[in-house]
Amino acid sequence: MGRSRRGRKIDGWLVIDKPAGLTSTDVVNRLKRASQAQKVGHGGTLDPLATGVLPIAFGAATKTVPYVMDGAKEYRFTLRFGEARDTDDADGAVTATSDVRPTDEAIRAALPAFIGDILQVPPRFSAIKVAGERAYDLARAGEAVELAPRPARVDAFTLEARPDPDTAVFRVVSGKGVYMRSLARDLAEALGTVGHVAALRRLRVGPFAEAMAVSLDSAVAMGQEDAASSPLLPVETALADIPALALTGGEASRLSSGQALSLVAFLGRVPPEADPDGGIVRVMAGGKALAIGRLEGGMLHPVRILAATA
Repeated sequence: MGRSRRGRKIDGWLVIDKPAGLTSTDVVNRLKRASQAQKVGHGGTLDPLATGVLPIAFGAATKTVPYVMDGAKEYRFTLRFGEARDTDDADGAVTATSDVRPTDEAIRAALPAFIGDILQVPPRFSAIKVAGERAYDLARAGEAVELAPRPARVDAFTLEARPDPDTAVFRVVSGKGVYMRSLARDLAEALGTVGHVAALRRLRVGPFAEAMAVSLDSAVAMGQEDAASSPLLPVETALADIPALALTGGEASRLSSGQALSLVAFLGRVPPEADPDGGIVRVMAGGKALAIGRLEGGMLHPVRILAATA
């Protein structure tokens, strides 16, 4: 017999308003200690300087993390003109300066070039691996780090405020893997100057919004008292944007055992927005999310089982 997992069985999502100065892993570790949960993870890394929405997955919710990370994200950041930093944010050392301060009109004229499908060079201080090593480890060791441009998707990039000539506040809606530090750096360069992110806040990750977030301190306090009293969201909250397909008890049992099911049995039940050629669906049984499934070749294939059938 295998060993039983130590800790409390807690399933669901908790949206934390991450404070500045902590890594996403720091937040996970504090919540795991406080709740004594068996398994805890997070849905999208935030830099230590950043604040805002950090979805925390407990138990079965960790199986849905990839779907959260694939969702749209929304940020607000402050770009400080005149100083380039080695980290591309305020935590780094100054590497270059400039006296150029762009006008609002010049900024707005430059933004369209950064909207849509673009190529972006990630910051040298990032978790991307180079020859098996994290880029930030190489950068901290003083080694030259050359990162190749990567495809990125930016759906919206707008100038929100101009507090003074040195700073500008932007709102961005983007896809997976877009670095706000790179957007700030590259925009400043396009405007004939240099710059870095002075402040960064994430407002949304997929279905998880700022209004759902609780402070880390309050979540830790609740976890120490009773994890059941914390504002946990259901596991399937992470899958809200994925079309739902309901199964009967027998169908759910077969799918849970790894069987692919013929779509002929689901005529009239397959949601019209689901793509029958490789589309992902949220498989429901008894009102709860049972699995992630893929529609392909006239069959429903199990991709990830989220819960056991009764």
